[in-house]
Amino acid sequence: MEGGCRRRVMVVADPTQESAGALQYALSKEILENDELILFNVGNSNSWRNTLTTFLRRPSRSSGSAAASIEGSLGHADFLEEMKNACKLAKPKVRVRVEKVALIEGKEKASIILDHSKALGVDVLVIGQRRSLSTIILGYRRTGGSTRGTKPIDTAEYLIDKSSCTCVGVQKKGQNGGYLLNTKTHKNFWLLA
Repeated sequence: MEGGCRRRVMVVADPTQESAGALQYALSKEILENDELILFNVGNSNSWRNTLTTFLRRPSRSSGSAAASIEGSLGHADFLEEMKNACKLAKPKVRVRVEKVALIEGKEKASIILDHSKALGVDVLVIGQRRSLSTIILGYRRTGGSTRGTKPIDTAEYLIDKSSCTCVGVQKKGQNGGYLLNTKTHKNFWLLA
């Protein structure tokens, strides 16, 4: 690769705890010094502000002015830039770039991520994964035939199954609890922090 980069590592970035856990895993366990890190976002990057604003408007024990000042500072922040800055602090020698892509009508988010990971020549794809007990037992997979009345396919599982590069689904378990990882060859692999 150009510029002496060893690999391209893409982290699917959105304003969720799962995405933050995936980024933390990538920075601590996956990224090497000369790698390029791509923070990849699909969709409307401003939609996260509504979620944070709603959360911050809940009544709290702290003073209302403190919540208002936090809301004001978050309202103008771009979570992708915040993630990029955190990456630069954690790994100053790693090249970090942000890629934003709009959702395409009629196309699943997982397909968009897969297409762009191939186009960008990604070596490792990391995505946060939320899995409840019912998801593990029942799964999200479509079994063929009609998809009417079925749940959409889980983005992380789809990427793990279909990706030509190494794809890691990451669940962060507590502050110092480690990670539960899923790949094509390893399911529910526990990695200590």
